[in-house]
Amino acid sequence: MRRSLVLAVSAALVAGTALGFAPATQAADTAGSLRFVDIAGEGGTVLKANVVTPAGADAATRHPLIVLPTSWAMPQVEYLAQAKKLADSGYVVVSYNSRGFWQSGGEIETAGPKDIADASKVIDWALANTPSDPDHVGMAGVSYGAGISLLAAANDPRIKAVAALSGWADLIESIYSGRTQHLQAAALLGGAGYLTGRPGPELQQILGDFLSSDLTKEEDMIAWGRKRSAVEQLDRINANGAAIMLGNAWGDTIFPPNQYASFYEKLTGPKRLEFRPGDHATAEATGLLGLPNDTWTSAHRWFDHYLKGVDNGIDRERPVQLKPRSDAGYEGYPDWKSLDANRRKFDLGGTQRIWANVDSGANGGVVMLSNLLDQFFQAPPVASVPLLPRAFAGVWQSERYDAPQRVRGTVKVHTTVSSTKESGTLVAYLYDVGPLGLGKLVSNAPYTFHDRTPGQPFGVDLDLFSTAYDVPAGHRLALVVDTVDPLYIEHNPTGARLTFSSPAADPSYVSVPLPAE
Repeated sequence: MRRSLVLAVSAALVAGTALGFAPATQAADTAGSLRFVDIAGEGGTVLKANVVTPAGADAATRHPLIVLPTSWAMPQVEYLAQAKKLADSGYVVVSYNSRGFWQSGGEIETAGPKDIADASKVIDWALANTPSDPDHVGMAGVSYGAGISLLAAANDPRIKAVAALSGWADLIESIYSGRTQHLQAAALLGGAGYLTGRPGPELQQILGDFLSSDLTKEEDMIAWGRKRSAVEQLDRINANGAAIMLGNAWGDTIFPPNQYASFYEKLTGPKRLEFRPGDHATAEATGLLGLPNDTWTSAHRWFDHYLKGVDNGIDRERPVQLKPRSDAGYEGYPDWKSLDANRRKFDLGGTQRIWANVDSGANGGVVMLSNLLDQFFQAPPVASVPLLPRAFAGVWQSERYDAPQRVRGTVKVHTTVSSTKESGTLVAYLYDVGPLGLGKLVSNAPYTFHDRTPGQPFGVDLDLFSTAYDVPAGHRLALVVDTVDPLYIEHNPTGARLTFSSPAADPSYVSVPLPAE
């Protein structure tokens, strides 16, 4: 009943957002520049699409082409405001409803082979039916559209530039990180898919196995996810050489930023990585309404340089651009790994034991809501660290910092765990703790284990979700570990107890990235 309620409520929220965008973006139509068309996708499946061309465009002049696959559950009018802006600056823009959603034919493939073939079919159609230039083709999208764009760049060498916003490069690391199902994220996606589209039998099976924790199907689920992950096609993406821009939010509860950062480091062609405050697709949302938006401004500059040859300097800027979760401006870095140049540890000393199956009060918030509040009001989830029940939560704290601490990148946790049961789930939270003990959530991540010998200690290395957070002077950091969080499916047998220790030969610690000024 709980999962059904989550699915229903989540689906309603997403559908409301999608329908809310439609009237606003329809205003993007201008006389003679917009037309709605049907495009034959893979296997003849009809894809509902719209085309926006530059004013006065004719067949004698070729223009760079940008293809925009829609986001999961969004209608084909999603990108009209941005398409109009792009067309006004000289692009032909074709946006299409991904197969299986709304009025497009077929079933939801979740960025499967047919979706990738559809992208190439849309490019074929555009080159044959619009004044677009076959040598200057780009793709972009938010969320689902971002994932499809990256995979298409691995399979179609005509694509010269990509802007993948709030997307994924590793689907397994996104919603199954730490071998833990991200419950609210999967429920949100699944519910929205059922409400606005037609999930195919494969997706229905995978989603059912995922939410029911059927470990006999774990290998099948992982194989399914890998086929839909750009990181698995990295060699082809690098060989094709498309210029790749990746943008995401620090608090993305569907596609957390770590997997994008890891993928970025492995790209060998022109590349750019941008992280901002917010949750899934909230960093791009105002741009979809036609309002000023940093993410879309960067995407336009990216295409202007790599598709039109404009010398706008974006290729000379530091390629990693981070906006902290504060009022601070953007910070540029030469690469992601430079954030690891200066790390500071605090010990997880002593031995702490906690009972499983009880929520201590520490949690990662609510999907799509908590990090949205953090984005606009700097109000992340909070907990009173001194009042957390120690029977259900392990708590360790750093010293009080005399100067502000600029946490940038991925906080790493190393500890030793033993359990009274062979399976279990733990969730680690990093808090910024003020003088009165109120902790503001900096980051979190889950970890699940199976087939462990009860009572036998084992090492755990856990990367928390990457972030950029400023800890004020006079505050300290606290690591809290418990076993229940509404964001995730937990695997704690009744009566389980976890023990955290710090052997002399293998001390436990938290490693915090603190880049130099």
